[in-house]
Amino acid sequence: MRSQPILIRPVTETGSVVGAVLTSSLYFLQIKMTNARPRPTSPHLQIYRPQLTAVLSSLHRLSGLFLSAAAVGLAGWVITLALGESIFAVAQQFLSSGYGKVLIVLGLFGFFYHLANGLRHLCWDRGYGYDIKNVYRSGWAVVASSITAGIVAVLIAF
Repeated sequence: MRSQPILIRPVTETGSVVGAVLTSSLYFLQIKMTNARPRPTSPHLQIYRPQLTAVLSSLHRLSGLFLSAAAVGLAGWVITLALGESIFAVAQQFLSSGYGKVLIVLGLFGFFYHLANGLRHLCWDRGYGYDIKNVYRSGWAVVASSITAGIVAVLIAF
């Protein structure tokens, strides 16, 4: 289907030449967009397989945020020691509940993952491991070492 040619008037009602060109350009864009096929909003989400490096980078940031919140929680737990035995007992009761244990386990895994990936970044800062083979090798080493250390820590803790 062919669209009609757009007639550009040199002067609009307001007397502006720029307004006439801009109005006709927007009109042309509107016609172009109306005749176009409907496209998905994010096609990359449907066809793009996330790369290990992108996933590890996102997880590193998320684990850093989680560890910051965990540090505040740890400080709160220490403060309950100073506030008295009854308040400390309430904190201990929460930490020994199912939710508390899940938070502790997530904190341990987050700590070891963040530690391992931080060491990986320190190696990169020194200039080692930039070729793609070593990037993936070190990425899988981070995953394996953080899972192993996390499991060992959970077994020791519980």
